Amino acid sequence: MSQPAPTRPPERLPRIPLEAMTEEQRAVAAQITAGPRGEVRGPFVPLLRSPGVCGPLPALGEYLRYRCPLDRRIAEMATLIAARHMSQQYEWQAHEPHALKAGLAPEVIEAIAQGRRPPVMARDEAALHDLLSEVLRTGGASDPTYAQAVEVFGEQGVVELVVIAGYYSALAMVLNVARTALPAGREPRLPPFPF
Repeated sequence: MSQPAPTRPPERLPRIPLEAMTEEQRAVAAQITAGPRGEVRGPFVPLLRSPGVCGPLPALGEYLRYRCPLDRRIAEMATLIAARHMSQQYEWQAHEPHALKAGLAPEVIEAIAQGRRPPVMARDEAALHDLLSEVLRTGGASDPTYAQAVEVFGEQGVVELVVIAGYYSALAMVLNVARTALPAGREPRLPPFPF
C-alpha cells in the first residue's frame, strides 16, 4: 500500500498582485522585468516585500550570472554547492540545467546533490569544492585551501566564488523562509539531510 505524497506547507510570501504593490515595489518589479530575467520570479517574489533590498540585488545577480569572467561551469557549480548547503530546491532546479549546459558532469552534479564530495573532478572543480565547502562550513578558509584556490582562480576569482556562494546562500534563505513553491509540475530533486 503506497503512502500519500506529503503535502507541502503553503507559501508564506506569495506573489503580490500588481494592484496591491506600492509605487516603490512597482518600480523595482519593472526594473527586474526589463532585465535579462524578463519577469519577477523565484527569490524576487518574496524579496519584493523590501524594495530597498530587492532593488540592488538583481544587478549583482546579473553580474554573477552574465558578466562574471569565471568559467560558467565553475560559477554554476558554486551555485549548486550553495543551493545544496542550504537545501534549497527552487534554486537547485533553476541552476542544475545551467550547470549541465555549461559542461559540469552529471556525476559531479549528482554527488553534490547527495551532499558528497564528487570522487572525480577536474582540478578547478576540486579547488572550488574544497574552498566553498570549507567557507560554507566554517565561515572562512584555511591557508592551504586558500592558497590552492588562489593558484587556480587568482584573487579576483576567489572573491567572486565566495560572493557567488554568499549571494545564492542569501537567496536560498529567503526562499526557504518564504517557502517558495517549485514551478508547476516540478518535484524536489535534493534529498533531505541526513540520508
